[in-house]
Amino acid sequence: MTTAQTRPTAPPLLVADGLRKTYQLPGGGSLVAAHDVSFTLPTGGSVGIVGESGSGKTTVARMLVGLVRPDAGTITVDGRDRTAGRRRGRGERLARAREIQMVFQDPYLSLDPRLTARQCLATSLSLHAASDADARIGELLDRVGLGSREAAARPHEMSGGQQQRLAIARALAVNPRVLVLDEAVAALDVSIQSQILRLLVDIRQDTGLALVFISHDLAVVQHVTDETVVMRRGTVVEQGPTQRLLTAPEDGYTRALLASVPRRGWDPAAAVRDRAAAVRDHAAASAGGQHSGKVPDLKEPTHSALTGSAS
Repeated sequence: MTTAQTRPTAPPLLVADGLRKTYQLPGGGSLVAAHDVSFTLPTGGSVGIVGESGSGKTTVARMLVGLVRPDAGTITVDGRDRTAGRRRGRGERLARAREIQMVFQDPYLSLDPRLTARQCLATSLSLHAASDADARIGELLDRVGLGSREAAARPHEMSGGQQQRLAIARALAVNPRVLVLDEAVAALDVSIQSQILRLLVDIRQDTGLALVFISHDLAVVQHVTDETVVMRRGTVVEQGPTQRLLTAPEDGYTRALLASVPRRGWDPAAAVRDRAAAVRDHAAASAGGQHSGKVPDLKEPTHSALTGSAS
């Protein structure tokens, strides 16, 4: 008699455990931007972090790449702690950069206006002492759908979609394990959004790159993520498989986010009512909770903020 052997589950590539970040406000008081945020990301996986402006999702993204240091909690990649508070040499800093790269919301502001696309990629490759840079530049431009004309163009000579393709190519130049995208399609037209999302899906399938996709829009997240974390006022209110969150959300706030996505037969007034009901439910649930007196009561968003804001 033989027994079936179960294959051991591979450890996650990225682990965020108990991340916390509090900002001190001018004139006293504090703002808890992230409180006990935890999630994992497998090799080649994709997780979305969603929420409206002020939810803390961008703070989490910046902690992942090292632009913001968490007050508590850990971030590990392949078991290596990225949050240890110590000084690092240039070589170690570059090695950390090769683990996680970031693509920002506004590509124009993240690109050097003096450099052509080819020069931009050459600069990034030179920092990491890449061999055969010319061939690698051609490969990267082809990977993101930019031709010879765009290769010789500076950012102001490109469309928004072309700028974001270049920003993605620059992030890919060092072969990162994880790519963090902070509202990377929010500033683009809908047709260009779909092209960039398709590009990201193809890159992930072809290279095994893992993605952390930050967005306010659940309709966008569904196209590129396996798992989704929903945040509100610095805390995780729900997380799980993306399709489950889209079809059977358990938290009222997640339902309100879904109701705010425009679609056939969409009722904006109903979306606002659902959002107000979710706010009341969360206020009642957290009355006397750990954040009372610590987090300012954020102004409730207008209808336009519900459907199109970005943080």
